[in-house]
Amino acid sequence: MKAIWLDEQPRLNNDLPTPTPSAGEALVRVRLAGVCSTDLALLDGYYPFTGVLGHEFVGEIADAPAAPERVGERVVGSINVSCGRCRECLACRPNHCLHREALGIKGRDGAFAEYLCLPLENLHPVPDAVPDTAAVFTEPLAAALEIPEMVSIKPSDRVLLVGAGRLGQLIARVLALTGADLHVVARHAHQRQRLQGIGSRCLAEDEVAESTYDLVVEASGAPGGFALARQALRPRGTLCLKSTYRGEVPVALSSLVVDEIRVSGSRCGPFPAALRLMEQQRVDPTPLIDCVEPLDNGVRALQRAAERAVLKALIDCS
Repeated sequence: MKAIWLDEQPRLNNDLPTPTPSAGEALVRVRLAGVCSTDLALLDGYYPFTGVLGHEFVGEIADAPAAPERVGERVVGSINVSCGRCRECLACRPNHCLHREALGIKGRDGAFAEYLCLPLENLHPVPDAVPDTAAVFTEPLAAALEIPEMVSIKPSDRVLLVGAGRLGQLIARVLALTGADLHVVARHAHQRQRLQGIGSRCLAEDEVAESTYDLVVEASGAPGGFALARQALRPRGTLCLKSTYRGEVPVALSSLVVDEIRVSGSRCGPFPAALRLMEQQRVDPTPLIDCVEPLDNGVRALQRAAERAVLKALIDCS
């Protein structure tokens, strides 16, 4: 099996064994995989990982001993694999399993490969109306949808999104559906261009008014983005964090107390809702695609994804 393998550096490995599904799992033939900022952070040593990279994918079930009727089904997959036995799993919080594996991130080989394995319960069927080039965005779109799952957003709210990169673009599209007065801090022209027509106003950092917004979503991945988000929030406002920062970020905790700020971390989200929005054409992520490379050139796709003007690089694993 071919795959993009990470040890000290990413490389194409041509002779990995095809994985064998464990009990309750399926073998998935990967069709398309997407490169995200987490993949690039792993390359940079953000978290120690050795194995096959990648967690955004669309594929088809090639083997499922426990559910042979699902063979041939086109699917996307939730990336968190839980044990089902720990206190978090028993409390219906499997994404916070104490023994959690994460596809292509922690403890489990990922999607930059011809094949991968995931539990059947993680695999969601893709509607016929959703092409592979859209379905491959299901995981990050679901992560964007976790924001309105966790935070009440009214059409009368003033909302600021800090960051218009890969995830920020999808968050903007989700927040625009709420009818809120949405402003987006977008540093670069190519980011602003991709936001045209979705119902938001783009701002430069120095145009953000202080103590103004009911909700601020921080998705820049930078400590400076956190500082800007905090300054923009009104008293008793809500700060939603989508960034995972490397290292420590200084925070004036007393101001959070004095201003009675609600802080909400937000990670993975609902796959069925993401697929439904794309099926109904309420969100179209395909304009974010900048390049598609075959698996043989997967390392090149990682290099392209790291370029400033590239929002989404895909790897064709078929």
